[in-house]
Amino acid sequence: MYSANHKIASRFFGFVVDQEASYLLGNGVTFGDESTKEKLGKGFDKNVQKAGEFAMVGGVSFGFWNLDHLEIFAITEFVPLYDEENGALRAGIRFWQIARDKPFHCTLYTEDGYIGYIQRLGEDMTARSPKRPYKLHITSSEVSGDKIYEGENYPSFPIVPLKNNRLCKSEICGRQNTIDALDLACSNMINNVDEGNLIYWALINCGGMDYEDAAKFLQRVRMTKVAFVEDGGEGATATPHAIEAPYAGTQTTIDMLEKKLYQDFQAFDASAVTAGSQTATAIKASYVPLDLKCDKFEMQVTEFVNGILELAGIDDEPTYTRNKIISVQEEVQTVLTAAEYLDEEYMTRKLLTLLGDADMVQDVMDRRSSEDLERFDGETGEAEGNDATTAEEALDTAESVTGKTLNGSQTASLITVIRQLSTGSITEGQAVRILTTSIGVTREEALAIIRGEE
Repeated sequence: MYSANHKIASRFFGFVVDQEASYLLGNGVTFGDESTKEKLGKGFDKNVQKAGEFAMVGGVSFGFWNLDHLEIFAITEFVPLYDEENGALRAGIRFWQIARDKPFHCTLYTEDGYIGYIQRLGEDMTARSPKRPYKLHITSSEVSGDKIYEGENYPSFPIVPLKNNRLCKSEICGRQNTIDALDLACSNMINNVDEGNLIYWALINCGGMDYEDAAKFLQRVRMTKVAFVEDGGEGATATPHAIEAPYAGTQTTIDMLEKKLYQDFQAFDASAVTAGSQTATAIKASYVPLDLKCDKFEMQVTEFVNGILELAGIDDEPTYTRNKIISVQEEVQTVLTAAEYLDEEYMTRKLLTLLGDADMVQDVMDRRSSEDLERFDGETGEAEGNDATTAEEALDTAESVTGKTLNGSQTASLITVIRQLSTGSITEGQAVRILTTSIGVTREEALAIIRGEE
């Protein structure tokens, strides 16, 4: 006896987790200070996205600030220990074992250091080393080699939780039954096709045949495509019949369940956008459920990142650029319409973000500043000879008095002031006031920049 038992599992849960993590964190975390990313270590953006995926699946994940880089623990490998008085995370145990016949390892993290344990097969668990502080200061010499002379800990527990929501619930909570129903409907459709799309033969007035004769009959039909029925004059007939699986009803059920899952998960349905020519407004409307969902998750991510920044001793605020399917042409036209009210740096940053090249903003601003310098120096040299202060001289003086390299917007502001001053559009006093605000220098330093005095 044979009965089809295909089990078709959908990947809808994995799809919505990937969509939300990529939508919010796919472009990485942006900070006001460009040096923040370097201080947070290589791969910080990738680790934050991984922490977000772990949190959506398990309800919560954990980030361990390990001196100069971030490490991520999933709930399946880390046991958090919360304070029974205030609910704060005060300790935790990370554990792993690569196979049943391999040693079991675990590390206990506390506020005053960490200690590792190991349990070999058939033995009791033992400490691998004494408790150590998180920061070790090491001295090195040719005679004694490396030697730890001091250790210190962080001002707080160096592991920060990233919650999927305030209740630490997985995305699958409350939606698993619908996913199971979708899997069941898909499996039933395949099983019905396997069992139902059959051709069977009705043999009439062939009572003398047994199942062995019937098998031989089917074999001859498959080989020769011809059916001979003996005693045809007595009414013996062989008639083929076909059974088709009930497709339409099952497909309607599958479509209904998929639509409900998109609604329950607040996911973005790309098929609704790609079905025809959509305006930017219609596309944005399709993103509303996902935006509402990500707004809540963004609060949790920001709290997580701020906790890491505090451990690393960095004062900054994270922001995010969400991945969207947009009508780029409409968005660019909207930005260009407002160009006269916005500064050059904002326009450059906004346009490059729409074009997917947000990481090239500083390079483009630097190149444009360099081109403006060359063009302006040529103009002033032709018009006024060598007596006028060139933009390059002013830039060198500005960087000398401020002790730092000017960014793109500061350079552009300086070039504009020198140009307007050379043409008489503004007075020296007005130029001084503009530079003290745009570059952040004193009145005396602004005068030195304008006059080219070191």
